[in-house]
Amino acid sequence: MSFKNNIKILTWFNFFTDFRLYSPVAIIYFAKVTGSYALGMSIFSIVMVSSALFEIPTGLFSDMIGRRKTVIWGAAAAVVYAIFYAIGQSFWILVVGALFEGLSRSFYSGNNNALLYDTLADAGKKHQYDEFLGRVSSMFQFALAISGIVGGVLANWSFALVMWISVIPQVVCFILSLQLEEPKKQSTESGNIYTHLKAAYINFAKNEKLRLLTISSVLGYGFGEASYQFQSAFYSMVWPIWAIGIAKAITNFCAALSFHFAGRILKKFNGLKILIIDNIYNRIVNIISTAFPTIFSPLIMSTTSLFFGVTSVTKSALFQEEFSQEQRATMGSLISFAGSIFFGFMAFLLGFVADKITPAKAFLVLQIFQIGNLWFYWKLFGHYPPSQKNTGNN
Repeated sequence: MSFKNNIKILTWFNFFTDFRLYSPVAIIYFAKVTGSYALGMSIFSIVMVSSALFEIPTGLFSDMIGRRKTVIWGAAAAVVYAIFYAIGQSFWILVVGALFEGLSRSFYSGNNNALLYDTLADAGKKHQYDEFLGRVSSMFQFALAISGIVGGVLANWSFALVMWISVIPQVVCFILSLQLEEPKKQSTESGNIYTHLKAAYINFAKNEKLRLLTISSVLGYGFGEASYQFQSAFYSMVWPIWAIGIAKAITNFCAALSFHFAGRILKKFNGLKILIIDNIYNRIVNIISTAFPTIFSPLIMSTTSLFFGVTSVTKSALFQEEFSQEQRATMGSLISFAGSIFFGFMAFLLGFVADKITPAKAFLVLQIFQIGNLWFYWKLFGHYPPSQKNTGNN
């Protein structure tokens, strides 16, 4: 197997996966089509809930059948969802698109990180997992940054054009997925689904560190993703449509830098402490920016993404340490399952509250709720000796 080939393809695959011109204005587009923030955010909810429903079978598919085939199926589903979003016209057409996006996400979830890990293991480089993960993951954010600027400008002219152009990158992803090579299996796996799930559950039940990581990850993802997807609704209260993409681009560019340098940063600084600092800084910045909204709020809020890549790599590296090889993708999918369900609930609730009390106040309430995750990070911090606290990777 060509180690360099898979890494190169994954890098560009990640870029085109998130090269979505509609991303900076998605909630505005969905709310415009459906008629309310609640229904607009419900599209995100449907994406995540459907992803959650597919998480376990696709995770098992990855562990039993292969990483490469799982990526291909995910890319095919992505082309379909992009087309239905572009058709738009009604809530139910968007729902069909959301179901296929959920399916696509479930194929990628757990599997793509497992593909990277196994590829590195084949090449004897699994100790560099956090560094390579940071590099390939930075492409998500670079793609969002570039597409955010272009998409914001085009959306001011035509939402339809933005949505149809966004189909093209997903077609490119499908072509790239066909070029991937399957890494060697690192161990013998059970072919029985129930045995597979039972082993994954036992690992979770016996491992307190894994439980704390899971709870903090689920809460962080549900609150954080709902916040990110809804930001544009708040930004539109203080900035014109064409400028929203600029704020999103700054956010994604900062996140891309955070991912790209995550490996080097985590060799020098304590990753678990960064998780705590990130939560505190995010809450201070977002609460002040939304409680006292000004034209500077979107720019100030964009700086919180400077921690995103480092914290994401920290959590992923810690998770990979706690997963058994046989259930590496399955465990990742189970955790994503819980996160997706929680996000689905929070997204609709956030939209519903925004319809009642304005987007700014709804966003402010969400920030206050996120303070509680600090307790789980602190508990988690106490479970790792000093030698393991930088990256979670030995």
